[in-house]
Amino acid sequence: MYFCKTGEILINPGDDPRQIVDFMLYINYSKEFCFAMSFDPAFIADLMGAGFLVMSARFADQPENPGESRYLLLPKLHLTRSVLFFPDIRETKTVRRLLKRYELRFDTDFDRILNRCVEVHGNDWLTPPLLESIRLIRERSLRFTLRHPGKPVFTGSYLPVRPVSFGVYRDEKLVAGEFGIIAGKVYTSYSGYRDEDSAGTVQMVLTGNYLQEKGFAFWDLGMPLPYKNRLGAFNVDPPQFVELFRRSVP
Repeated sequence: MYFCKTGEILINPGDDPRQIVDFMLYINYSKEFCFAMSFDPAFIADLMGAGFLVMSARFADQPENPGESRYLLLPKLHLTRSVLFFPDIRETKTVRRLLKRYELRFDTDFDRILNRCVEVHGNDWLTPPLLESIRLIRERSLRFTLRHPGKPVFTGSYLPVRPVSFGVYRDEKLVAGEFGIIAGKVYTSYSGYRDEDSAGTVQMVLTGNYLQEKGFAFWDLGMPLPYKNRLGAFNVDPPQFVELFRRSVP
């Protein structure tokens, strides 16, 4: 680890991401992003397992290969983070009436939902190398689950996170979805979309109910936005978030 000229921390694959987080808190790090150059899946999984929301960006063309892009990994520890505890979920009367029209399915259409998120929002931060790494992390986590049925998905000896998806269906048609990362008893949203009015709100309520039923500690919603606060989320600073996260992630 060292500081770039612009003031951001550069994280290397040999660094301990949790120690990086501790250092960021100790110095009251004022940037939201760190930098990293490696897209190794195990490295990215470790960053996610330490509480970073991992993004990326294209930053240059490769001089030796004109037309081919170079990418930068952007581990983010939000200066203000939105978290939701499930008893705080607010269901309006309108949403309650809509819930019975839809069905939530957990992790049945991951690639389809991932691709749709990119179609809707673009690949400014969900860049091709990050998407490939997320898919590889998921593949390895699923292999672990198959080899160890009945055990916790992550034991610390494999990968500390699992990418998953939530899809909302109406009359068997996928109308909204999102994907994110499970680490311990925390689910972190990464990106989502809706293809019809109200389906996005329904998806969030149904997802929150599902996470509560499965014993998750809280829902990490990432960047604060008004619709998240309307759902019942509240904002925390980095020390508060890290404390909450480490209570629930081994």
